[in-house]
Amino acid sequence: MVKEIIINSSASQTRVAITEDGTLVDFFVDYPENRRMVGDIYLGKVARVLPGIRAAFINIGMKHDAFLHFSDIGMRTKDFQSLAGDDSDVDIEEDIEDSPNSPQPAHQDNRLINGVPKLKKGEEIVIQITKEPVSNKGVRVSTSVSIPGRFCVLLPFDNKVGISKRITDFKERKRLRTLARGILPPHFGLIIRTVAKNQSEEALLEDLNLLKKTWEKIEEAIKTEQPPALVYQDLNTTSSVIRDLFTADISKVIIDSKKLYKQIKDYVELVHPDLAEKVEFYKSKQSVFEAFKIEEQIKTLFGRKVPMKSGGYLIIEHTEAMVVIDVNSGRYAANKEQELNSLKTDLEAAREISRQLRLRDIGGLIVIDFIDLEDDKNRKKIYDEMKKEFRRDRAKVSLLPMSDFGLVEITRQRIRQNIIQMTYEQCAYCAGTGLLTKKSHVLHDIEEWIGKHKINSSERTLILKCHPSIASKLNEGLFSMLFKLQLKNFLRIKVVEDNLLSMHQYRFYSKKDKTDITN
Repeated sequence: MVKEIIINSSASQTRVAITEDGTLVDFFVDYPENRRMVGDIYLGKVARVLPGIRAAFINIGMKHDAFLHFSDIGMRTKDFQSLAGDDSDVDIEEDIEDSPNSPQPAHQDNRLINGVPKLKKGEEIVIQITKEPVSNKGVRVSTSVSIPGRFCVLLPFDNKVGISKRITDFKERKRLRTLARGILPPHFGLIIRTVAKNQSEEALLEDLNLLKKTWEKIEEAIKTEQPPALVYQDLNTTSSVIRDLFTADISKVIIDSKKLYKQIKDYVELVHPDLAEKVEFYKSKQSVFEAFKIEEQIKTLFGRKVPMKSGGYLIIEHTEAMVVIDVNSGRYAANKEQELNSLKTDLEAAREISRQLRLRDIGGLIVIDFIDLEDDKNRKKIYDEMKKEFRRDRAKVSLLPMSDFGLVEITRQRIRQNIIQMTYEQCAYCAGTGLLTKKSHVLHDIEEWIGKHKINSSERTLILKCHPSIASKLNEGLFSMLFKLQLKNFLRIKVVEDNLLSMHQYRFYSKKDKTDITN
């Protein structure tokens, strides 16, 4: 299998595509105005504590306060607070509901009783962003700070050593654990990443030393800055892809920007010289995404309909609570037996859905309506196929077996906005519904408004501002609706076209003083 990372950079955005044998399997977009925030560390202030929802809100200088759930308050919070100049313990408060059904603490220390901490309003706290803002929700944060590097993740004030679950070889896991214990300084923990497999002690030690220097800068910032303050900014999307996903199994990294090529080349030569020769500069005048046939694959990411090779297709719908995916067979009927046709379409759909969730970075609750299967063995085949495909997903995924109604429920880890939310804005005309009010209904509303105005006001000359299509409809015909309304209500109405108004909007103004009297 040929795996490639292809990077297209322009003044407005940087796009990163990862392909396997020419097929797009991962896609990232880096916008200057919408930078990646996951991993950023802030010195904040506790704004509110709400025991009812087991959460606190932290002021970190953003539009919305950061959301800190009690389960994300780590055992090292006190150590981080002491850096900020607050040596007092986190206050403790027993759970108000003292009943046999109340949750019991998983651990007990001098900060927690029944697992419920109470933070003081206004106290300083060090937090790290774990989820980016989605819709009208602020960022989600944790007090368990970690600093990722190429081979390791440094955990300040921790003593644990962890090894990536993707490293399955027992001997290699044992070697890396022993190596990590040997190089780890006091009061630090370490997680060994998947790319550290078969790496030497020197490579890990070099990476660890860089992380320690980064932490020393963060410590200094925490001690000197006043909250709310950003004390550490993680790499942007493009750099983090190179750091995390550029491994030995990648055949090439192709970049069409000379400046970005030099930056990535220098970084790779520093942290992994063996891979530096795989970084190439793309010189052709043709767009790099066009040359590698990525552009046409990206277009399918933005449509609700996703075609499949067999002739079937998926319909992907985003709602407030979940994402719903419908599987349709289209004209596919390779076999006279309906069950076999349905099984083949569902198996192809399972593979395509897994790919689409990764490409679109869809998270949260996902419900899939597969084509009905009668045989329990065939339903299990769909479930097993999805489990196999999701092993390739870097996000945490949980799924349930197919129900009697042919539904499969999935939860997928959501860290940032999906590709649709990042790329599109809500339509000013339909407010995101995809539906426009019929002209006849808008005209009915205008007529109703005029009837109420006639009863409540003596003013007989009005100005009506509306969308050009509504103005056209009002003036249509020899005896237009506007003429009839004026005659019926003994009014004079001047219609003014306004392109800034949507189809369903209209505004009435007084002719005397030009004030808006719509409401």
